[in-house]
Amino acid sequence: GVVVLECIVLPDGTVSEARVKRSLPFGLDEEAIKAARQWRFTPGTRQGEPVAVIISIELSFSLR
Repeated sequence: GVVVLECIVLPDGTVSEARVKRSLPFGLDEEAIKAARQWRFTPGTRQGEPVAVIISIELSFSLR
């Protein structure tokens, strides 16, 4: 299944907020948020200056 998150990426490239837009059971939402908070992004820019942006992230989970 897929968890979809809406996140705010700060000017330093870190994720400050993550909200679940599409959920999965078994604690996978929390695992998706935990993973997204560890990632670092190239920040969005406006007139050459880094700014906070809202992004959507899809994280796929599968059974092994």
